[in-house]
Amino acid sequence: MTYPTQFRYTKEHEWVSLEGNKVRIGITNHAQGELGDIVFVELPALEAQLEEGDTLATLESVKAVSDVYAPISGKVVEVNEGLEDSPETVNEDPHSKGWLVVIEVASPAQVDSLLDAAAYEKYLSSE
Repeated sequence: MTYPTQFRYTKEHEWVSLEGNKVRIGITNHAQGELGDIVFVELPALEAQLEEGDTLATLESVKAVSDVYAPISGKVVEVNEGLEDSPETVNEDPHSKGWLVVIEVASPAQVDSLLDAAAYEKYLSSE
């Protein structure tokens, strides 16, 4: 699979899409494939302050329970409420409808430290 070039990625398999001073965050196609069928998604509360590395969400699949970590610090301003009733959306469309949260960031430049699509794909091939 080729990964969207407009996104940035982490080695923990999250994607980040910069939208002004906000970032939309989800997990990559690779991550959802490793997890298997996702049956439950626990998202943070609106207005929650997250630091880089904090637990952002918890995904429960038929295989395991996995934490998703905040790739960037900021305040949660939106959560994907549709995942409450349809957690499988993360499997079906991880880079679009399966997004998890939107965070307002103090410094959008934080995104620059993340991997671009080519670097992420190279990282996957070395895993």
